[in-house]
Amino acid sequence: MSDAGRERFVLLARAIAIAALLALMAQAQQVYPKPAELPNPYHLVEGWPALPKSMNGGHWGEVIRVHVAGNGNIWIFHRCFNTVPPGHATCIGRGESNPPILEFDPSGKLLKSFGVGLFAYPHGFTIDPDGNLWTSDVNDEETVLGMSARNQQGAVMGQEVLKLSPAGKVLMMLGKEGVSGNGPDTFDRPTGVAVASNGDIFVTDGHAPNKHNSARVVKFSKDGRFIKSWGRKGAAPGEFDEPHDIFVGGSQGRVYVADRRNNRIQVFDQDGNFIAAWKQFGQPSSVFVGKDDAIYVGASFPDPAAKKGELRGILVGNAKDGSLTAFIPDPADPDKLDVGTSASGIAADAAGAIYAADVAAHNLRKYVKVK
Repeated sequence: MSDAGRERFVLLARAIAIAALLALMAQAQQVYPKPAELPNPYHLVEGWPALPKSMNGGHWGEVIRVHVAGNGNIWIFHRCFNTVPPGHATCIGRGESNPPILEFDPSGKLLKSFGVGLFAYPHGFTIDPDGNLWTSDVNDEETVLGMSARNQQGAVMGQEVLKLSPAGKVLMMLGKEGVSGNGPDTFDRPTGVAVASNGDIFVTDGHAPNKHNSARVVKFSKDGRFIKSWGRKGAAPGEFDEPHDIFVGGSQGRVYVADRRNNRIQVFDQDGNFIAAWKQFGQPSSVFVGKDDAIYVGASFPDPAAKKGELRGILVGNAKDGSLTAFIPDPADPDKLDVGTSASGIAADAAGAIYAADVAAHNLRKYVKVK
């Protein structure tokens, strides 16, 4: 590179750094309402969905993710109606009667179930524009509760992202089952997966704790070819500390990451360029953005006035500027919660109904807007 070219590169890098700093300063000066000060225009739909009695007596275990397909049906990724170990319940040994993937119609009727034997520790989940399902497994143990985590092929389940057809056929694997790493073809506890409108795949990697200190976003092409990764463990813009969920969407097609232990939502373009860090969403566990640019975040906030000093709920806002419009308090009694988060998974349908998957409360919720 010539001296002139090197100087232009340095100037460009400085300009990008200054722009990022100015954006952060502007956000820091913005004052946002506290969650309890926001309206709650949503109503809980009681008794939704109708879980068959043949499945764990009609009772949920830990539910980690929920998404809505293009046809309006609601898909659930959960931990096989199990509650142990608490907060990270396993699907190992749960058998044919406890499938981890369920499909419901909008009325709450169960349509389909599958996935037995594919997962040890279900975590990330999304649906691509073609209706295929994408899942991740964060297991990194060879044995769980004394049971082997190996599948029928002898591989330790976990550390991979699977693409499944709506019928449950495995179409693609990213990463390597039972192999941890932070290279282009390995993960270390991949937490979330998102698919852009052009088919590019984005994976948040680095559930805590993990062996490689992974904390990054990994991008692949539609056919599974590694494109790039960005981020490392830290608190600076573009760094992460347990990136727990990811979504790509909205009118601007941006990448939204629930950077949980840094207590912020980070926003990027699809090339990984930093756009914003939003602290007003508390400690986020899940994030979803609608086509109307509404952003939904399952989060918690320290609150001395709340039971156990923590306020949990769903924040609704604007995905373009991070402004807040509504807050749905978690209806569960903190004294009765198990280990884990509430609204660990979040989604909304075309009509604006909100769906929340609960790990700690062992529940699945649906909310509709009060007219």
